[in-house]
Amino acid sequence: MLKIAPSLLAADFACLKEEMAKVEKADYLHVDVMDGQFVPNISFGPPVIAAAARISPLPFDVHMMVEEPERLIPDIFAAGQGKIDCITIHWEACRHVHRTLQVIKNLEVKAGVALNPATPISELKYILPLIDRILIMTVNPGFGGQAFLSEVLPKIEDAANLITSAKATCDIEVDGGIDRQTAPLVVSAGARVLVAGTAIFRAPDPEQVIEDLRQLS
Repeated sequence: MLKIAPSLLAADFACLKEEMAKVEKADYLHVDVMDGQFVPNISFGPPVIAAAARISPLPFDVHMMVEEPERLIPDIFAAGQGKIDCITIHWEACRHVHRTLQVIKNLEVKAGVALNPATPISELKYILPLIDRILIMTVNPGFGGQAFLSEVLPKIEDAANLITSAKATCDIEVDGGIDRQTAPLVVSAGARVLVAGTAIFRAPDPEQVIEDLRQLS
């Protein structure tokens, strides 16, 4: 069955407690950490993650859109108070991706690598044994509510083929413009974890959207 990860970035920040309650039937809470350098915006840091961890029952899927993420990983992990399931870093943001993945694995949580739309899957070939989740960006990172980039669909298939050929066990996650129309496309290509922000948090019935997406498998 598909796993659904509502993106907290699309929630109403004025009432985060109530917003998180709307998505408690999801599989993960997707938390975007932005530093204003790797991407233009600044979003959540350890204080907000710590507050969310006290409220939400969901495991956290942390997506770090920051330069040199190894600097912040220990603080993010501590703020999660045991709620963090996976920490995903960007290939493009790391000088030493292998070393940074080891930092995450040493915390005994899952490690993910995100790729921007223009970054090929082949970059992951030699670090695949350390990766639990490949996050394919179907928008350029940094802003919520962007339109889905259909030209990235073949990359999801490339990721599925790489995993199969390497006999790896990592999941494929897709983030960007995911809704009832685009989700079937990425699922057909091989995605198993769907990040959706606006489509869930801005819907009249977020729980129904979560269930509709989950039933696509």
